[in-house]
Amino acid sequence: MVKVCAHTRIRECASLHHSQGAFMNPSTTPKVVLITGTSSGIGLAAAVAAARAGWRTVATLRDPGRADALRKAAAEAGAELDIRQLDVVDEASVTAAVDGVIADHGRLDAVINNAGAGQLGTLENQTVADVRKVMEVNFFGVLNVSKAALPHLRATGGRLITVTSVGGVVGQPFNEAYCAAKFAVEGYMESLAPVAASVGVSVSVVEPGAVATEFVNNVGLDLEAEIAAAGPYAPALGAYVNRTVAQFLTGAQTQDEAAVAVLEALTADRPAFRLQTSDWARDFTGMKLNDLDGSAVLGTTGGWVA
Repeated sequence: MVKVCAHTRIRECASLHHSQGAFMNPSTTPKVVLITGTSSGIGLAAAVAAARAGWRTVATLRDPGRADALRKAAAEAGAELDIRQLDVVDEASVTAAVDGVIADHGRLDAVINNAGAGQLGTLENQTVADVRKVMEVNFFGVLNVSKAALPHLRATGGRLITVTSVGGVVGQPFNEAYCAAKFAVEGYMESLAPVAASVGVSVSVVEPGAVATEFVNNVGLDLEAEIAAAGPYAPALGAYVNRTVAQFLTGAQTQDEAAVAVLEALTADRPAFRLQTSDWARDFTGMKLNDLDGSAVLGTTGGWVA
């Protein structure tokens, strides 16, 4: 069964859940996870997987009107989801969603920060406002949700999980703003992890490589037009686009495969801080983590634009 809750309908949802769970023994109450960005891709797959694993899953998305694919996937899997509105860049929306989860379910055991936005371009052809917008969604949006959730995760000894990217470890051509945001998330969470552990909260990041989801389409670019407008960067952008399209056509994971690592972070007895979603992602990030002078990374990514 799928229940739909927008933050404007919290009272309605609260009464629905109160009748089901208000008098349950806390020791037998299913654990509750809130996931952002579940309209498609890894977020959708992770929401369904968590529900099937026995978690009471609050699947959130910025636009509830885009929940049809999520509802269909849940119905086909026989998974029960509590679908709610949450816009990660709107602090009032975040507060309403987290407060609504506590009011309706009485606890919060895990958060999976998955919502994100892509961008393609390079500094000379972008505005600083373009870069700020990417940072707002991919970095500050993660902080908004994490900050609102942490008091409740402390209360349950819970887990804070963030889906980043191999782009949070290895900088990639024409993804400067996106990689900068993901680098920032990785650095923030790596710094936060020991502090959160001191109060009983586990912090993990999940690093997907190429995943065959709607994420690339969500960048919202006409690639041919972008190349034509790239000026002196057109040859390099064309080479990058051709290489990336080929990678997605031949080597991309499915969203369900990528969600396996998210579920591991959610359910493992002692999850690692950093989990990759594929052998390719492990090899790619491993190159950076062993590359003290930067030559291995630049030697690889330089070939992408040649």
